[in-house]
Amino acid sequence: MTATQDATGAASHRAAPVHIHPRDVTLEAALLALADPVRRTLVRELAAAGPWERTCGTFDVPVTKATLSRHFAVLREAGLLEQKDAGARRLNRLRREEFDERFPGLLALALRDERD
Repeated sequence: MTATQDATGAASHRAAPVHIHPRDVTLEAALLALADPVRRTLVRELAAAGPWERTCGTFDVPVTKATLSRHFAVLREAGLLEQKDAGARRLNRLRREEFDERFPGLLALALRDERD
C-alpha cells in the first residue's frame, strides 16, 4: 500500500474519501440517505457544528465503527457530506448550501425536530 497525503500534507495510508456533488445526486438517493435515523442524527449534529469541527469519532450513535463508516459513505454518496483527512482524524462538513441548491427545503425538513 502506498501512502497518500491528507489535507495537512501528512502521509496517510487510507484512501481519500470520494465525494459526489449534490447536483449529480438523484432525489431517490437523497431521500434514502435521509430516511435512516442514525444518518439524520449525524446530519443534525453536523448542522449544529461549524464546518470541519467534527471528526468521525465524536458522534455518539448506537452503531459499530464499521457501520458508522458506512453511514458516512452513504451521506457522501448523497452529496450531503464532505470529508477531509487531517492526520489520523477525518473531519466532516455538511454541504448545506450545495444540497439546498439541488433539493430546496429537503434538508430543512430532515433537520426539523421529529416531534413537530
